[in-house]
Amino acid sequence: MLQTDRLILRAARQGDLQDMFAIYSDPRAMRYWSTTPHETPTVTQEKLTRMIAGATDRLVYFVIEMDGRVIGTAGMHKPDEVGFILHPDYWRLGIVTEAMGAIIPHLFAVSKVQQLTADADPENTASVNCLKKLGFQETHRAKNTFFINGVWSDSVYLALPRPA
Repeated sequence: MLQTDRLILRAARQGDLQDMFAIYSDPRAMRYWSTTPHETPTVTQEKLTRMIAGATDRLVYFVIEMDGRVIGTAGMHKPDEVGFILHPDYWRLGIVTEAMGAIIPHLFAVSKVQQLTADADPENTASVNCLKKLGFQETHRAKNTFFINGVWSDSVYLALPRPA
């Protein structure tokens, strides 16, 4: 578990299902995600089950808890790729920057990755700007990388090298 001034960053628990469904079913939160919004809690349960099973003493993917409620998730979800999602009620409050500011040093401490990477839709300027604020630099772009609900999305790829 990690803690910041406002947040608790911890492993997922079964009791998080309804809060997570509120995030993953919201079309605003899922607009730039790599899947469609979750239609039922059963879909979210599958994700939650994977998160719980993947939690080890070297936790790399966290739920973001604020005032006793899960408001997002963040961390490393592929061998070196980070990502995050936040309930829209909490956008533009610096929460992801705060959460990732604690998570990034932890990821470098518990892993051997030489860099962290991120893949974002270039139209998701809030996420791209957040990553850049955290020190990520754009490495390249690609067209038509995700096809969700009949619409192609592009990708901007970013990287943050391991600190020296």
